[in-house]
Amino acid sequence: MSPATELILKSALSLPEPERLELADRLFDSCEADDDEPPSLSEAWQKEVERRWAEYDAGLAETVSWESVKAKWQARRAGGG
Repeated sequence: MSPATELILKSALSLPEPERLELADRLFDSCEADDDEPPSLSEAWQKEVERRWAEYDAGLAETVSWESVKAKWQARRAGGG
């Protein structure tokens, strides 16, 4: 990373979480392709997406809350998991 990027990152990390999330969202949006089409998937992945969506739609998928995922991720980052 360039020194300028490091400086920007340091400043961004000092922001409150809601502002960091907004910044991340805006940065991500700036990197998306001009067209609104999602990237194409192989036939196998397309079938897998459809299978998982049907499972979710039917209420058969086991879901996990964002809070649980976030807590697990934070624990791993902290070396606790």
